[in-house]
Amino acid sequence: MSAKVLPGRNTAAIESGLVVFHIGLRINRFRALRSWVPAFRSMPKMLRELSEEKSRGLLGYQLLFAGPRDFYVTQYWADKESLLAYAHQQDAVHRPAWAAFNRRARDGKGNVGIWHETFIVSAGSYESVYVDMPEYGLGAATGVVPVGRRGDTAAQRLKGAKD
Repeated sequence: MSAKVLPGRNTAAIESGLVVFHIGLRINRFRALRSWVPAFRSMPKMLRELSEEKSRGLLGYQLLFAGPRDFYVTQYWADKESLLAYAHQQDAVHRPAWAAFNRRARDGKGNVGIWHETFIVSAGSYESVYVDMPEYGLGAATGVVPVGRRGDTAAQRLKGAKD
């Protein structure tokens, strides 16, 4: 994420559909290092792998800290096929990390929790605005354009959204 503040009102440059994927880790027992440290360390490796190989479909991500026990990542993907392909790819970082996590989770009996949520978002069914902000969230993943290019109001930018 850029620290440079972009003046004025901007919106994410993307106009196509996308997938928003939230994944998080909760440390239930801080002293159970063997349960949560490997899982905590695996996410940066996955993000680095995905960032270096744009063809995998990750548009960008935002790391978030939700408290001393809770960490999560919002990921923006080009499509669900790319997300699912990465999740199952045998020679990528995710599969062995997931298998190792499952082994440790069985042994650790609740020392660490993980969660994820996936949202398939059709074109025109989302909007964003960033006022005097650096590129952030979806805007950091896709770039930003002045708000007027996609509509001056949220309603205009949501023109394709179904109720």
